[in-house]
Amino acid sequence: MSESQRPAYIVVDGRIHDAAAMARYRELATVAVEQYGGRYLVRGGACETLEGGWSPERVVIVAFPSMAAARSFYESPEYGAARAARQGAAEFEMLLVEGL
Repeated sequence: MSESQRPAYIVVDGRIHDAAAMARYRELATVAVEQYGGRYLVRGGACETLEGGWSPERVVIVAFPSMAAARSFYESPEYGAARAARQGAAEFEMLLVEGL
């Protein structure tokens, strides 16, 4: 299966410093995710570390139809506005991974 046929996932480990400012980020990010064919699979629910030292504060997983679609989302002006709104409100570790 080629890259264009495989789903892709953006995985975020977020640490929020300003919940009020993050509300605007979430509004903008949601619109951009939907516009670029994505859908939220996980958005901050309870999590439990099973192995290792990873202890994320907030996990978000977004599914896209392909790596190209996920990159288009991330590089889009719509998500750029969301990132600007998030500035100083949170720290994100973000990973793009190809699915099966």
